[in-house]
Amino acid sequence: MDELRQVGRIAADVTADYLAGVGDRPVWQPVPEPDHGWLSGQDLPAAGRSLSDLVDDIRTRMLPYPMGNGHPRFFGWVNSAPSPAGVLVAPLAAALNPSCAGGDHAGVLLEHTVLRWLAELVGYPHRPGGGLLTSGASMATVIALAAARQRAADRQGVDIRADGLYGLPPMVMYMSAEGHSCLRKAAELLGLGHRRVRVVPVDDRFRMDVDALRDLVDRDTRAGLLPFCVAATAGTVNTGALDPLDEIADVAAEHGMWFHVDGAYGALGVLARGAAAGYAGMARADSLALDPHKWLGVPVDSGCVLWRDPALTRATFSLVPAYLRDEREGGLGWFSEYGPEQTRPFRALRVWATMSHLGRDGIIRLVDTTVQRARRLAAMIIEAPDFELLAPVGASIVAFRYHPVDREDGLDELNRRIPVAVQHRGRAFLTGTRLAGAEALRACLLNPATTDDDLALLLDEIRAAATVGTAPAPP
Repeated sequence: MDELRQVGRIAADVTADYLAGVGDRPVWQPVPEPDHGWLSGQDLPAAGRSLSDLVDDIRTRMLPYPMGNGHPRFFGWVNSAPSPAGVLVAPLAAALNPSCAGGDHAGVLLEHTVLRWLAELVGYPHRPGGGLLTSGASMATVIALAAARQRAADRQGVDIRADGLYGLPPMVMYMSAEGHSCLRKAAELLGLGHRRVRVVPVDDRFRMDVDALRDLVDRDTRAGLLPFCVAATAGTVNTGALDPLDEIADVAAEHGMWFHVDGAYGALGVLARGAAAGYAGMARADSLALDPHKWLGVPVDSGCVLWRDPALTRATFSLVPAYLRDEREGGLGWFSEYGPEQTRPFRALRVWATMSHLGRDGIIRLVDTTVQRARRLAAMIIEAPDFELLAPVGASIVAFRYHPVDREDGLDELNRRIPVAVQHRGRAFLTGTRLAGAEALRACLLNPATTDDDLALLLDEIRAAATVGTAPAPP
């Protein structure tokens, strides 16, 4: 233990120094040889190495080559900077090292608290047992759609756990053209097949077109298919768009479909000033996915699924060996009865620490600050003659493109190569996408440390990358 104590203090200093200096280093840089070869081609050492050697390797060969998402000029994907509180308690969760499948211990009890906190934050009705922490929204979506499939089979009189999909009419799920790929993956994993996933067109604000949804459901019903689930999005990854949740909930109710909301990134946007009206209907969802490791900054991994009916989800997954039976009167059972994982890590500690450290007011301030910063970037784009905004700002994402004055040809190719060029220059990190058939740039703002100067530098870096390519930026 003496070595652990001594090297642990060194590791804490290395961690603090790294986080303190993030903004002074390149956002991202390629891993050069020999570090690239060392990282990917090591042999397992025959003799064990000291803890101090391990920390030194991390300091010299890993910390210089981050993904970049701790930096205030990281605008890529939907990846946040880690919360200090989450970083602080991660070793303590590892020291306890429980399995949070169930039982009467701190990891399990704390998970019930953070699930209730998350539900209360976004205004989702919460009953004891009505949620689960997961690795992320992909697993949360599998769990939610499995419960939706279970309910649809029950209504058809089919025991899906015993007989699978045999005896059921083909089941159909509906998602927006801007919906996340995890929805299709979940449908495939659950045996539904992606041909039974209907992609609903979007309107001019990149939201699900409800009239088109109604037409698709009516057509499938007449064809003898079984519409069982519609998955809406509260904050798409391309533009941050909010589907018209209340109207979609109405369609789901009319046809007896499960209503799922993917709020992995955007559900917490309900806390921003003036945003609540756009989230009307989210509380009507049968299930809601959200990721504390996105907007809240909880260190990965930390996803969450909430559901309205705990009994149904438990019926979908519960399979309890004799040695794990919970005989307590009125017990909720084990968390492992509500999802596919048996051994589950102590995810709740990082969520609890992050949320406790921020407090409700701090969480609201974090969300609102980043939303306002995204709106500021949009205003700068509108004011600039060589940029154009491609969509209304949704949540905290800005979709736009570089459009030099007097240039109309080759804009797709230009905007397609800009993100990689910006990344290689190292002063900002940007990603691209396709939007309405055109190449687009997208900036996701999740870091409250981002300033107006950082936004101006991003636009300048795009201009420079478009004209001089991927040469490293001057120091």
